[in-house]
Amino acid sequence: MLPKVLCVAILALTAPSTPPAPVMVFAATSLTDVLDEIGKAYSLAGGGAVRFNFAGSNTLARQIAAGAPADVFVSADEAQMDVVQKAGLIVDGSRVDVVSNQLVVASLAERAEAVRTTFATAPREIARLAIGDPAAVPAGVYARRYLEAKGLWTAFEPRIVPTANVRAALVAVENGAADAAIVYATDMTIARGAVAAFTIPLDQSPRIVYPAALLKASTNAAEGKRWLSFVAGAQAAEIFRRHKFLPVTGR
Repeated sequence: MLPKVLCVAILALTAPSTPPAPVMVFAATSLTDVLDEIGKAYSLAGGGAVRFNFAGSNTLARQIAAGAPADVFVSADEAQMDVVQKAGLIVDGSRVDVVSNQLVVASLAERAEAVRTTFATAPREIARLAIGDPAAVPAGVYARRYLEAKGLWTAFEPRIVPTANVRAALVAVENGAADAAIVYATDMTIARGAVAAFTIPLDQSPRIVYPAALLKASTNAAEGKRWLSFVAGAQAAEIFRRHKFLPVTGR
């Protein structure tokens, strides 16, 4: 029979260690599917659980400023991350540009050819064009910049259907609330009925960047920092690539 002290020591050595508390990540809606997969890969690689709050980046920035509990923020544009940073809410030196994206004009399949060949003329047939809210949602801001650069904003502005996030713009096409939409190329991987009428060339599009940062209010900073390092690393980069995201460039 083992001595009582030795039994206690063995139990202490064999008892499972307490898993780390889940990381709370506030992330842009367009990252929903890819970050779900990256979160699982992180856990399989030895990290803890990851919980996500997905919404429009502008909505997330407001929530963070209001004190919502989060460890990491991943924005769909630099502007919303700037809002949080200027408010003094991110850890100095933790901000990193993670990934990029590309814009497409989406429509139903039967309209795709007409949208592709006539879009540059802002035809009357495109009576409703869905984009993220151009006053706040990053995808909508990018879409407006593209339309302005092509001299099409004035023609399309009265026909804009603003949405709360980029996925909602895609749904507007699929349910008939819009004739076309400007969304991310990555959104087309989950499209149900809509297709990419055409992809906007990178040299005609605003530079799209998804920055991430650790938040000062984090109650799980060590694990948040570890997750941030993982999402900016090589394994996550391969998952981003499979979901059609692009690496960040210096253009």
